[in-house]
Amino acid sequence: MEAKTPSESRTTMTDLVLPSETNPLNNLFGGELLARMDRAASITARRHSRKVAVTASVNHVAFNRAIPLGSVVTVEASISRAFKTSMEIFIDVWTEDRFSGERTKANEAIYTFVAVDDIGIPTEVPPVAPETELEQLRFEAALRRKQLSLVLAGKMKPNDATELKALFND
Repeated sequence: MEAKTPSESRTTMTDLVLPSETNPLNNLFGGELLARMDRAASITARRHSRKVAVTASVNHVAFNRAIPLGSVVTVEASISRAFKTSMEIFIDVWTEDRFSGERTKANEAIYTFVAVDDIGIPTEVPPVAPETELEQLRFEAALRRKQLSLVLAGKMKPNDATELKALFND
């Protein structure tokens, strides 16, 4: 299976924050943002695998800045690494000042998707070939995150988590 670059699968979704999507402080509901991120990640996983892709986990979400009513919000999702049947998707959320056009990073998240066939059985996905320095950093960190997740779930022995051990044995 031929490797794909993250840019081949990248998804960018831009939308406004409407009154029905806000909390009593007139900021975007966290759940609404999670749904937007899940949709962008799903499209990215589908583009990469060319298969149906389902959310396996939400590994990390950071709500660093509130997103006020009327804001222009851009969700950028790109694949950071593919494993046998799973794909890690890194998501950056940006807000845009309506007057200056200046973009500010508001939030980020990391989702894991699994590609499945027509009856829901996990199926192999193409590898990722990172191109930029940021893509390479995210690619390398994805293996550490996966190993940590497996160790915490009891599916991998800590001594087998070579990437994690390398962080501490230097």
